Amino acid sequence: MEATLNSTIFDILEGPDEPVITEDHLDAQDIQGGFEGGRLLKVDGVYHMFPTERAGIPGAGPERDRINTRIGHWTSEDAVNWTRVSTLYQSSGNYTHIDTDHPASDRRAAIWSFLPVFNQAEDRWNGFYVAYTCQPDISPVHSFGRIWRSVSQAPGMSGVGGPYEDAGIVMEPGLETQAWEGRQGVDSFFPYRVGQTWFALYGGAFPFEGDDRIHGTSGKWYVGLARADDLAGPWLRLGEDVNPVTSIHPWFVENPLVTQLPDGTYIAMFDGGPEWLKLPNMFGYSLSVDGVNWSEAMYFPIRTRVKQWWHTMRTPLGLVPEGDNVYTIVYNAINERRFHPAGMVRVRLKPDVLKRQRELIGAE
Repeated sequence: MEATLNSTIFDILEGPDEPVITEDHLDAQDIQGGFEGGRLLKVDGVYHMFPTERAGIPGAGPERDRINTRIGHWTSEDAVNWTRVSTLYQSSGNYTHIDTDHPASDRRAAIWSFLPVFNQAEDRWNGFYVAYTCQPDISPVHSFGRIWRSVSQAPGMSGVGGPYEDAGIVMEPGLETQAWEGRQGVDSFFPYRVGQTWFALYGGAFPFEGDDRIHGTSGKWYVGLARADDLAGPWLRLGEDVNPVTSIHPWFVENPLVTQLPDGTYIAMFDGGPEWLKLPNMFGYSLSVDGVNWSEAMYFPIRTRVKQWWHTMRTPLGLVPEGDNVYTIVYNAINERRFHPAGMVRVRLKPDVLKRQRELIGAE
């Protein structure tokens, strides 16, 4: 089984040998630290990208890039040449000096990972994003994440660009928090539909140990499953007999996004982890027949066809189908500069390999 699952379901086709957005882009002049995470979509022939912009503060050090963040909306006709359209959300950038999740702390100090999902029942896009408390003297800086749901004010698919209006928190630290979610959790949230039920892969990091529910321990990044009958919630965490989902990787899966392939197989794409943690330094994927049980991770070796301009690969923004089994991926990565650029690659799905892998994971 392992040998077959190690046969990737994608061929790497092509991609620019340099980033598609750098600090030299005219629309990125006030973004000090570049991009990390978000989602790529294609609506009516136009690509829409919603990256977290590590805006920072001009004249301040790079530590502020992670706190002064905003959610941008960018569009493109070809996923290479991009235009910035608007700012959807801006963080406050305010630090707290309290270790605990205190109500006096600014709970929108940093905003990350805006992920739009279309809700047919409302005929509206729903955007999910995480807002953090930020404490500069403890690791991680981003603490006690809360997942906000927002709703596009314009109906239909064309409303993807917003504006969005907040509709409340769908998941946050509390009595239901599981120890693996850690001090940083909840740090990401991506809903997807399985039949009539909504599931979500949600993230946590710096897990708690023992009775200490204030300070996280080692840097480990996990994901778990939640479910709801309606996209608006209420969302319930699955039990600790399921969570965290370690079948993908024992301790590192970050920012997963789920897509359904033409044969119905679910694919979760995610940041596979950096080389300095002895991880693959590639973005990865996991497969599921039922949307609940996930396979061992596989990774995209795009450096075999794209000149490696990065030293640390980060987050893919999802798969965009182009027809003829071809998909576009935009991804974020880190090079030698302060600005974390965006890159692009196209891949082709191999249905015969996918069929064999689906048979194997379905038989487990």
